[in-house]
Amino acid sequence: MTAQTWKARLDGAMPAALAGEIDTYEGQIELKKQGKLDDKFFAETRLRRGTYGQRYDKGERDDGTGPKPLAFPCGDLKKGPDTVWDAPGMQRIKIPFGKVSVAQLELLAELAEEYSDSILHITTRQDIQLHYVHIEDAPDLMRRLASVNITTREACGNSVRNVTACEYAGVCKTQSFDVAPYAKAMMEFMLGHPDTLEFGRKFKISFSGCHGEPCGLATFHDLGCLAEIRDGKRGFRVVVGGGLGAVPMQAKLLSEFCPEEELLPLAQAVARVFGRLGEKDSRARARVKFLIQKLGIDEFVRLVEEERKTLRPDPRWTAFLEDLRCTDETPIRPAGEIPADAPAEFKRWAATNLKPQSQEGYYTAIAKMTLGDFTSDQARALADLGRKFTGDAMRTTVEQNFVFRWVSGADAVALWKGLRAVGFDEAGASTITDPVACPGTDTCKLGISSSRGLTAELRRRLTVLEDKLDPAVRRLHIKTSGCFNSCGQHHVSDIGFTGVSRQVNGRRVPYFNVVLGGQWTENAKSYGLVVGAVPSKYAPKAVTLITDHYLAARDGDESFQAFIARVGKRDFRKVLEPILKPPAYEVDPSFYSDWGDPREYSIGDIGVGECAGEIVRGIEVALQAAEQKLHEAQDTAEAGRFQESAQQAYLAMVTAAQGLIRDLEIQVTEEPDDVVRLFREHLHDTKRFHDPFMGGKFAHFLFKAQVNSPFDNADAEVTHRTLDEAYNFIEAAHAYYQRTSEATASAAE
Repeated sequence: MTAQTWKARLDGAMPAALAGEIDTYEGQIELKKQGKLDDKFFAETRLRRGTYGQRYDKGERDDGTGPKPLAFPCGDLKKGPDTVWDAPGMQRIKIPFGKVSVAQLELLAELAEEYSDSILHITTRQDIQLHYVHIEDAPDLMRRLASVNITTREACGNSVRNVTACEYAGVCKTQSFDVAPYAKAMMEFMLGHPDTLEFGRKFKISFSGCHGEPCGLATFHDLGCLAEIRDGKRGFRVVVGGGLGAVPMQAKLLSEFCPEEELLPLAQAVARVFGRLGEKDSRARARVKFLIQKLGIDEFVRLVEEERKTLRPDPRWTAFLEDLRCTDETPIRPAGEIPADAPAEFKRWAATNLKPQSQEGYYTAIAKMTLGDFTSDQARALADLGRKFTGDAMRTTVEQNFVFRWVSGADAVALWKGLRAVGFDEAGASTITDPVACPGTDTCKLGISSSRGLTAELRRRLTVLEDKLDPAVRRLHIKTSGCFNSCGQHHVSDIGFTGVSRQVNGRRVPYFNVVLGGQWTENAKSYGLVVGAVPSKYAPKAVTLITDHYLAARDGDESFQAFIARVGKRDFRKVLEPILKPPAYEVDPSFYSDWGDPREYSIGDIGVGECAGEIVRGIEVALQAAEQKLHEAQDTAEAGRFQESAQQAYLAMVTAAQGLIRDLEIQVTEEPDDVVRLFREHLHDTKRFHDPFMGGKFAHFLFKAQVNSPFDNADAEVTHRTLDEAYNFIEAAHAYYQRTSEATASAAE
C-alpha cells in the first residue's frame, strides 16, 4: 500500500494535531531532498521526531553467511553528511510510562515487519525502537502510529524525552497513590511546549509511587517526582538535576512537598530556567545537572521560584485533576486464587515473575525478554494473551521487559503456558539472570564495546547456573553500557560494565570497566564506582570472581552494597588482578575480537552520537515552521481553496512573530490575537522589528492580515497578495534575527 493510500485511509483516524505535524515533517524531508533545508536544522528536526542515524555494519555476519544487507533500498535522496541518507536508521517510538494497548501492540508488530527487520526493542526508558527504517518511510510509519494515538515526537533530540513511571503504578502495594495520571498529564503538557525549545540537551522526567522500590529511579533524572500524601493531600517530593552519563550526579531536592496542582507549573518554571541559562555551546555540559553545579542548588531553587511567580496562568495546570481515573484499568476476568495443583515449573517462574497486586486475587506477570527484543510474531502473541486475560493493562519496563497487569490468579497458569508457547516463560525477572544492555556496537554510533554481546553471554551462562546460585547472588543486578553515556544504567547496578578499549602490544582490545556499588532500590539510591578494567572476554570471569569473593568474605547475611562499603574498592581490585590483561595474540586471538564478531576489533567506525542534536535556537525552529506553513498555503492556493490559503498565510506570519516574541523571553500563548498584540507592543512600537529601508511596512502586513482573518471572501487576487505579504513578513523576520544575532556577536567580542 502506498504512502498516499495510507494517508487517505487514515484521514480522520488520527488526532488533527498529530496529522499536521507529520505532514510538516514530510514536507521538510522533501525540502532536504531538494537541498533547501540546512543540514543542522534538519538533523534537529528529525531527531525531535525520533529518527536517528545508526551505526551500520557492512561487514560479515558473525555466522559467516555474508555481508549484512540494507533492509530497504536507499532511494535517490540527496546524499549529505547525515548518515540517514546513506542507509536505514532507527525510529524511536514514545510509550509514555510504558502503557501499551492490544491495538497498539498489534500495529507495532505490523510496522516492525513492514518497515524494519521484524524486531521490536524495548529501551531503558520504556520506549519501543525499530531499526533499519528508511527515512522516506518515516512519515507513513508515523501516520499509522498516530491512528492508535502514538507519537514519535520528541523521542530524541534536545527535548523532554519519554516520561517514565513505575510499571506497577496503580497496582503496587507500597505506593502512596497512582502516579500514572500525573505522568500522562506531564507528558501531554510538556510535549511541544514552547518553553522547551531552547534546551541545549535532552531533559528526562520520571514518576515514582513510593520511595523504597526502584519505581521511577528518580535520583538520576533531570526531574524526579516521588508521590507523597501529607495531611491527606496529594503531592510530590521533587528532585532535580540527576543524571548518569560520563559524569553521574544524583538529583538534588527542589521541593520537599509540591502540591499536585503546582506540579505542572513547577516543571514549566524549571524548563524556562534551564532553557534560558543552560549551556548552549558545549553539548558535553548542556544538561541541567551542570547548570545546578554551576549555580548551586540554592540559587537554582531561587530562580525557579522567581520564574514560577512570572508564569501566565494556564488552565492545563489543573484541568487534568478533574479526571485522575483516566489511566485506570478495568480487569476483564474475575479475581481468583492460583490453582493449588499448579505445575512445579510454573511455581518456579511465579516466584520471580508473578507479583501480587494490592487488589486481592490479581497479579502482575513479567515476560522476561532477551536484551529487550521480541519479534513481530511474538508481539502478536503477547497482544492475543492481553486480549484474552488482561485487556489493555500492559506495560513495558525500564528493565526491558513486558508486563501484564490485572492477571487473575485463576488465569495465571494459563497465561504462563501462553508465554511458554512463544518463549517468554523464563524465570528470574529482575535478578542476576535478567541483565540489561544498551544497543552498544550493534547499532549505536558511540558504542565502543559490544554491550549486547557481553550481556547475552552473561545471561546464557548465569541461566545455566541459576539453580546453583546462592540466593544473595541471584538477587544482584547486572547492567552493561557500550560506552560512557550509561544508556544501560550501569552506575546503579550491583555489577556494572561500561565499554572502553585498550592498546595491547600494538593491537586494539575490547575492554569493559567494572563498576561496583550501585544501588537499584530506593529509586537508585547510590552510584557505583569503577574498580578496574578487564578484557571483554574476561568479563564473565570477573562476575564469578566478584560474587565468589562476596560469598566467601561477607559477614553473615550482609548485603552486597554493605559488603563493598565495608571492604572497599581496593579489595576488589586485588580480586580482578589476575584478569586485567589478555593473553598474547599468538596464544589466544579471540581476546582481540568482540563478542559475536569474529573480525579483529577496532574503533574505526565510531561516529558522532545522536543522543542530542546540534543546538538549534527556538527562533530558528519557529522561522522554519513559518516557511513550511507558507509552502502549504501556496499548495492550497494552487488547489483553488483561496480562503483556506489566505488564512494559512496569516498563520504562517503568526508563527514567525511568535518565535520572535519568545526569543525576547516573553510568554505568549498560541492564540493569534495574543501573538499579534505582543508583537505590536514589543517589536513594532519599539521599532525593533523595523527594516532599515522599509520602516514598519512589513509589520503592517501582519496587522492587516489579522483584520482580514478568517478571509471569508478571499478570491485568487486577495490570496495571492496575502501570500506575497506573508513571504515579505517572514523574510523581514529572518532579517531581524540576523541583525540581532550579529549585534549580540559583536557585543561579545
